[in-house]
Amino acid sequence: MLDTKSKTILVVDDSPENLTVISELLQPQYRVRVATSGQRALQMVANPPYPDLILLDVMMPGMDGYQVFEHLRADPITRTIPVIFVTAMDSMESELHGLDVGAVDYITKPVLPPIVLARIRTQLELKQARDWLRDENTYLEMEIAKRMSENELIQKVSIRALAHLAEIRDPETGNHILRTQGYVQHLALALQSHPRFFATLTDHYIELLTRSAPLHDIGKVGIPDAILQKPGKLTREEWAVMKTHAKLGSDAIEMAERDATRSVEFLILAKEIAHWHHEKWDGSGYPEALAGDAIPVSARIMALADVFDALISRRVYKEPMAFAEVKTIIAEGRGRHFDPDMADAFLVDFDAFCDIAQRHLDSIAE
Repeated sequence: MLDTKSKTILVVDDSPENLTVISELLQPQYRVRVATSGQRALQMVANPPYPDLILLDVMMPGMDGYQVFEHLRADPITRTIPVIFVTAMDSMESELHGLDVGAVDYITKPVLPPIVLARIRTQLELKQARDWLRDENTYLEMEIAKRMSENELIQKVSIRALAHLAEIRDPETGNHILRTQGYVQHLALALQSHPRFFATLTDHYIELLTRSAPLHDIGKVGIPDAILQKPGKLTREEWAVMKTHAKLGSDAIEMAERDATRSVEFLILAKEIAHWHHEKWDGSGYPEALAGDAIPVSARIMALADVFDALISRRVYKEPMAFAEVKTIIAEGRGRHFDPDMADAFLVDFDAFCDIAQRHLDSIAE
């Protein structure tokens, strides 16, 4: 139901007589504002309250109705206000021109009161419907954005919870997942403009990569405590069991993929990282002895992050190493353990990775 008393109509005409006639016609039902020139009309609509509809005379001195209309449509605030042209020109060409430029209707003078009132009411009802739809769409968009934000938060929390399952089994890793996540993101961004990687390392890919990085060691939940927490060197048999954590992790993520009703992008990278982050550039890694570019980019980045953090951190079987010593080891692993271009990028920005490590120190090392 249209509440006419709440609607404001701006009448623009250079003739005081015409303004009086139309105002007297409309005032019993609407709030009416008047302007005697195009310039004055534009001044009035520059600030709220904005009219709900404009009756605009075409033939006016200085600035005619078509020019006023162009200004109204150029302003994001006024472009949606419906405009009805009112003019003494009753040719078909004039009416078609008025409608072609975007007016919602065209009324010729002298005006017939019932027609004017009917057409104004029709346009106000249409505007009310459009406004309702716009507000409804805005509300729905906000709700969708809210739900997506909530889903993203739930996803991040779930990833972190899963990663902590592995961490609980190996309590001395502490903030390992936070540090490696930081290393992965920083290294991926540093490589983004490199000719070998720019096609892969899009902003979206890096976001997914960063999100999935904490799941790289999820397979450790399947390794017995006696091996996972052994303070000394592992036997050959124990090391064979330890190495199975890579496939255990990727298998677990693959099972989660199968349970999902649709493809989940970050799980694809999570599975790559879990399965292949212990592969080495020269083919001497595990579980499949992949070499060079056969190792996914995600896993190559994770390999550097994981090794760097393992070397600088305290473990049950070793003390943390100094940054300078670790830098030398990374350099020696260039082209052997690590993708040479990735190792170069890591070493060039080595201090930044040290800063990330310092921000997320394990309590045991503080």
